[in-house]
Amino acid sequence: QVQLVESGGGLVQAGGSLRLSCAASGSIFSINAMGWYCQAPGKQRELVATITTGGRTNYADSVKGRFTISRDNAKNTVYLQMNSLKPEDTAVYYCNAWIRTVVAGPEWNYWGQGTQVTVSS
Repeated sequence: QVQLVESGGGLVQAGGSLRLSCAASGSIFSINAMGWYCQAPGKQRELVATITTGGRTNYADSVKGRFTISRDNAKNTVYLQMNSLKPEDTAVYYCNAWIRTVVAGPEWNYWGQGTQVTVSS
């Protein structure tokens, strides 16, 4: 079994910062890409940022220059530093990872349970 557990969400005023963490645990052989997605009420889940094992990053246009994704491969953990937060960033943030559980096996896509981020104006 593999679990992704997020932490770090909460309530913050506009202009403030939050740091999300997501730790993967369980039967893990290797982790490929990891990322963060968000889903606001009444909207579809959408990409926030992704990062490869080698550290290559990709961001949604709406968060470029404000959010930074990083990872600690030794800890199987991905982070999202969120600065200059805006009310429109309010959403549930989900961690995502492509994980191989056995040698030479397929990669499976896993999701965390989500953490609420609320930005007040």
